[in-house]
Amino acid sequence: MLRRHLLAGAALVFAIAAVTPALAQFKPSRPIEFGVHGGPGSGNDVFARELISIIDQEKLSPVRMQVANKVGGGSTAAAAYMASKKSNPHVIACWTNVWITDTLVQESATNTLQTMTPIARLVVEPALAVVKADSPIKSLADFIKAATDKPGAMKQSGGSITSRENIVRQLLMKTTGARWSFISFPSGGERIAALLGGHVDMMIVDPSEAAEQVRAGKLRPLAQVSEGRLAAFPDVPTIKEAGFDIPNVPQMRGVVGTGSMPADAVAYYEDLFRKATQSGKWQKFLVDAQLDGEFVKAAELTNFLASFQGQLRDILKEAGAKVVR
Repeated sequence: MLRRHLLAGAALVFAIAAVTPALAQFKPSRPIEFGVHGGPGSGNDVFARELISIIDQEKLSPVRMQVANKVGGGSTAAAAYMASKKSNPHVIACWTNVWITDTLVQESATNTLQTMTPIARLVVEPALAVVKADSPIKSLADFIKAATDKPGAMKQSGGSITSRENIVRQLLMKTTGARWSFISFPSGGERIAALLGGHVDMMIVDPSEAAEQVRAGKLRPLAQVSEGRLAAFPDVPTIKEAGFDIPNVPQMRGVVGTGSMPADAVAYYEDLFRKATQSGKWQKFLVDAQLDGEFVKAAELTNFLASFQGQLRDILKEAGAKVVR
């Protein structure tokens, strides 16, 4: 009898030992790659590096996180890289609107957010339409008039053709009949350098990229791409307040995992970024960068992204873009 009990007890111990690994929670065992589709100095790059810095300062991750710049075709190079890392729990990426708009207008952009694993939405961010501080253009109406008087002569720097800045451009041109050129650069630093160097006349830029130059008196904001005025720029009108009735184009940033990422890894990253966004350093970053930090967790993000995709599809059609999906 005693022997049977001992054997049964041993069997139970081995059974528990056998299932324990399956129940264990994911914990990263090597550096985490944080993919971004922009080059160094772009809004996506700056955002990801700030987020990693906060995670490091708060000692929230047991391993190092490192930015992996995957530049090319808007978001397509970064999305293809994510697709190549399917099920890898040590690779994540920072998604923005362009990860959705690229797939709506490019037949070849087949690596949609729906093929990846949503983790969190972190911020909604406004933008500023800016010119050089010494530009004769004093308002958005001045720029539209100059572009109307000399079609094609005015130039705007920006990212890909599906980026928010180009969508806003298309909407404004459709509404006003004005025409101006769009010059694409791979990084935010290059776009600002082109404006400061006088190679382009205007750009639509994230506050995190432009704030320092505006404070230093190098750039002048003309209008805000947002529903309401930012606290840091109370005297700068929104595009609608400036007299141009176009749809607002919200820009969002969040985190996505590789396709078929294990559920315990998703839970780990959701908790990691939730803790980061609850920190005092993150709250200061939101204020300094003029961002709305509404957190949307993984369970809610799939439905949200489907709805947001529909919203962006409608905006692209309104702008005159050919939508393929």
